[in-house]
Amino acid sequence: MLKGHFESAGASIEYGAAGCLFPVDELDATVLQYRDAQLALNDVDGSHVIVVAPTSLATSYFLTQHALTAIRVDSLPTAVRDQLATALDARLDTFELVQIGKWNSNSLNHSLAEFTNA
Repeated sequence: MLKGHFESAGASIEYGAAGCLFPVDELDATVLQYRDAQLALNDVDGSHVIVVAPTSLATSYFLTQHALTAIRVDSLPTAVRDQLATALDARLDTFELVQIGKWNSNSLNHSLAEFTNA
């Protein structure tokens, strides 16, 4: 089951069109990662989130291995905002965050012994 805003996101942008966001540590914007990103995403309605979506198996792997990242849209430089606005069908100012990466979730720890009688 997907966790986070992948199903409730207001918009998604393909990985190729979101190239201006990478690498995130060099981005001159408010970038939250790991737990800080989870908390920020929890506080925002999904319709105000843009999700970076994979376009191939390689980009899917990259994005799922990338640390959960939330970038405040209003803190992005003008050039980056213009590139994102061009790739979106909706107005950029209606969004609060861009989500990159996989949201951590708790999963049950199963033992192989559970499957011996199956």
